[in-house]
Amino acid sequence: MNNLIPTMEAPKKSMYETVLDQFNSTADAIQLNPDIKRILSLTNNEIIVHFPVKMDNGEIRIFKGYRVQHNNILGPYKGGLRYHPSMDINDAKALAMWMTWKTSLAGLPYGGAKGGIQIDPRDYSDGELERITRRFTFALGENIGPEYDIPAPDVNTNEQTMAWIADTYMSTKAPSVRANNKHVVTGKPIGTGGLAGRDRATGYGVYLSLKLYYANLGEAISGKTFIVQGFGNVGYWASHFLTKEGARLISVQDAHATIYSKDGIDVEKLSAHSKPRMNSVQGFGSAMEIPAADFFTLDCDFIIPAALGNQITAANAASVKAKVIAEGANGPTDSAGEKILLEKGVVIIPDILCNSGGVIGSYYEWLQNRNGEIWSMEEVLVKIEKKLSEAFAKVHQITLEKQIDWRTAAYILAIQRIETAYLQRGIFP
Repeated sequence: MNNLIPTMEAPKKSMYETVLDQFNSTADAIQLNPDIKRILSLTNNEIIVHFPVKMDNGEIRIFKGYRVQHNNILGPYKGGLRYHPSMDINDAKALAMWMTWKTSLAGLPYGGAKGGIQIDPRDYSDGELERITRRFTFALGENIGPEYDIPAPDVNTNEQTMAWIADTYMSTKAPSVRANNKHVVTGKPIGTGGLAGRDRATGYGVYLSLKLYYANLGEAISGKTFIVQGFGNVGYWASHFLTKEGARLISVQDAHATIYSKDGIDVEKLSAHSKPRMNSVQGFGSAMEIPAADFFTLDCDFIIPAALGNQITAANAASVKAKVIAEGANGPTDSAGEKILLEKGVVIIPDILCNSGGVIGSYYEWLQNRNGEIWSMEEVLVKIEKKLSEAFAKVHQITLEKQIDWRTAAYILAIQRIETAYLQRGIFP
């Protein structure tokens, strides 16, 4: 996902308040066991580390990093690390909770975690970023591990970041067991144990979610128009697969510009333009720039918010013309904005389903490393499609049976699976 989004009116609620609203609403609807509700309302562990790093000019700077572990009743903690100036403990708590629901919904043997560092990586050289990442990994110590807590890429982190983390972590282990720890992270480069196709897994999941949604309506993606907020990894790959299927991308927005072309935007040309500019679409000559406030008002079939959280709020939800929102980012729609959208009849394919291709891909990378196997990209994409399609079908069935929205249906499935695990295992002692 991409941090490049325009400055808009401040949302009334934080992401943490949004995820708690969603959880409490669902817990009340399904009459969740009150003891389990109390457990799931809180995080298991909240880790804050401060660590020194030498800059290129010789100066020593102190950085602040986070790792929040929400719940691990279903398996090891799993979740990304993001490098962003707005990163704080509440963001990490919200994102960790969403990961718990996401892994549960996908049927994975994982719990939820999230973390990161409060920096803008554009302010640092590659050498400084490597030292920051390695020192952060060392500071986390045994709070991460291949069978305990497995980080992955997120906003402003990538496969290189994961390679540094894996190497640093493995370097702290005895030589006899070092090679057995490479699955401490997922999203690594292929050469260091990464999974073919992991780079496109999240965007591929967004594409699959939309394809499955329209297929249930007896419609094809071909001919549909869409807009994307954020043109990082998720925004690019979702657009890549959708346009190959015949959909037409008409607008892209980031922090620097909002571009529009009614005739369609060439995804590959835009990618070639934006990558050298930190994924910024500004200055793309094949499309006109329009005011940022006009983005969500554009007439299109569906929207993919693939940037940061709380982008669709009460301030702009009423102006949305699209009939479908596919949440490529985590928490892009706040509670107040969602209420308006649902009243308008807009379908929201929720983040814990729509962008779960990434964690599903991470699961297969983890298995590949543990089992000493190597899968082709074709095999990986088939595995992701099967897993996501199964979850999608279950959520769709609940929306029909209970006549409820997609997010509530997804939360019901995710939380009930966790409730069952607690009821069967009991509470020690």
